[in-house]
Amino acid sequence: MADIYYTNNKKVFIYKEYEVMSMNNIRIFLLASFLMIIFSFFPHPLFASDDQTPSGIPLSELETSIDDYVAPFIGNTTAGASVLVLKNHDIVFSKGYGFSAIEDQLPMQPEQTIMEWGSISKLFVYVAAMQLVEEGKLDLEEDITTYLPEDFLTKLSYDKPLTMLHLMHHTAGFEEYIFDVGFGSSDRVTSLEEGLQLAEPHQVYPPGEVVAYSNYSTSLAAYIIECITSEPFYEYVEENIFQPLGMTQTVIHPTFEGNEELLTNKAKGYIASEPAEFIEADWLYMSLYPSGSINGTAENLAAFAQALLPADGEISPLFEKEETLEAFLSQSYTANDQASGIAHGMWEYPGASRGLTHGGNTTSFSSNLHLVPEEDFAVIILTNQAGELDINYGLTALLVGEKDQLNLADNLPSTGEVEGSFLPARRPHHSFISLYFYLMPYHVTTIQENEIQISYAGLTANYRQTSPYVYEMMEGDSFFHSMKNLTFQVEDGKVAQISTAISDYLPYPAGKTPPFLMIHVVLAIICVLFFLICPIILLVKSIKNRKRKMKRMSIWPSILIMSGTATVINVVILAARLLTKYERAYAEIAFQVMLNSIFSGIAIVSMILLAWQWRRARLTRAHKVGYSVSIGMSAMLIALLTIWHFYS
Repeated sequence: MADIYYTNNKKVFIYKEYEVMSMNNIRIFLLASFLMIIFSFFPHPLFASDDQTPSGIPLSELETSIDDYVAPFIGNTTAGASVLVLKNHDIVFSKGYGFSAIEDQLPMQPEQTIMEWGSISKLFVYVAAMQLVEEGKLDLEEDITTYLPEDFLTKLSYDKPLTMLHLMHHTAGFEEYIFDVGFGSSDRVTSLEEGLQLAEPHQVYPPGEVVAYSNYSTSLAAYIIECITSEPFYEYVEENIFQPLGMTQTVIHPTFEGNEELLTNKAKGYIASEPAEFIEADWLYMSLYPSGSINGTAENLAAFAQALLPADGEISPLFEKEETLEAFLSQSYTANDQASGIAHGMWEYPGASRGLTHGGNTTSFSSNLHLVPEEDFAVIILTNQAGELDINYGLTALLVGEKDQLNLADNLPSTGEVEGSFLPARRPHHSFISLYFYLMPYHVTTIQENEIQISYAGLTANYRQTSPYVYEMMEGDSFFHSMKNLTFQVEDGKVAQISTAISDYLPYPAGKTPPFLMIHVVLAIICVLFFLICPIILLVKSIKNRKRKMKRMSIWPSILIMSGTATVINVVILAARLLTKYERAYAEIAFQVMLNSIFSGIAIVSMILLAWQWRRARLTRAHKVGYSVSIGMSAMLIALLTIWHFYS
């Protein structure tokens, strides 16, 4: 029996089969309909397919897709790479590309080639911390001074308690300190305790308020684990993580101690100088090794990823309780509920499904580990290429997909409110290296209504405002991969802070804003030209007057000028040394920093004596002008060196 309905002038027959349905069938039908309606409101992962990536690539087409993607980069901008994909706890793809040693044409092999994992090493610190939490030996919210030796930290600036969570979130407030962290030789590697004491940075932000990525924080967390367990951190990791997971091709000791045989399978690292041209670079050795010294194969890293994504009904071999892993992978920090945050040290990534990721970079290797827990999916990429972005992040994005763009909220604030130039919170504050960061800011400009562009060092990314002061990346260079979400904190109509998952960005501090910075640059150029030209003038004059005896009065202006010249030359050499190789111990540059103080001290003595004798001598107007200019230039140079910390 059927009823006839007309819709859009078309005849539609609706059969009334329900008239003869049993009550059980009616219940089943209604339940199925209800579930279909409810499920339609859930995100896509609820229907995730077991035979495709989160981005929708069928596993049957995975190798072709990856091959096609990496082809333009391998041998051109990237020396070599190991790529591995996990799905449903199994390795569904494992392949090497390029060479582990270009000169010897040794192929990259995920199961054998050992590479530096860089900051992926930090995840082992966080897992170790969660193991101790599970055992009741560590409280993530307890003041860390409870666990450290008395007065271990000497440069804290705030009374607010500093916790393990702050260390995991990189919100401890430490400035960046680049010395005594990494070396090109194992000779300078010290114990973890000594390394932390040598490289202790100043605390420049209140704990919990600013994300400033910190190698020191993670290594300090590892040292706390040493203090609790009374054993070296590398031994703890070997016993409690590597061995249970069968990671026999991985070593965390900074000099490979006890695993020297693994060095034979370690890839050479490279820096790309020109397309298809690679320069071999040093391996990295670190006293703060928990922050970036693990060396291992891609397949061993896959074993770690599998342990973080156990099969349904199974407990991770890393923990005793399922709840511990769930807590570890849950969000523990965010600047805004609508933006990605941090999950106990892992960065949240807004892909097609929620991702958890951590990359790594050393002087000649780079890497990326990306987990998608909801889909039991992981991507592992290791490259023997410094600063490699296209494969590490571009390929990852291809496989994990992008989050659906949100609809714009109503009455959004003007993008003009967020325009400006900003500095990364992760930067030195008490070192001349800070000058580099001031000269390389991030610029925010308006493209059109609700759209902005971020530019840095010639790289750009475009963002769209989706809710008040919250922006999502639409497109841009791979460099901005870790900045998918931006949250602007606006106070009194001005940006006080830009928050991202991995780092925050801050306005220029008072006295060092771009206009003041430009004035400093102009004054510095004038000083450099003065102290490079004046010695030539002095030399010419001395040749002309070589038969005349130099008066005592004329000695001090000459000494004053030559001390300034020596300071300028010393600073230029110091900058050149750091630009060519920044992984140094402070002891390597300490003498040059001391020379700045010595030369400036000589200049100050010369200025005092010159001023004192000036009152007793009869000088021509030309001499007075010349001496005044020399004193002024020397004072200006010393002031600039003081402002930009060239004496420390």
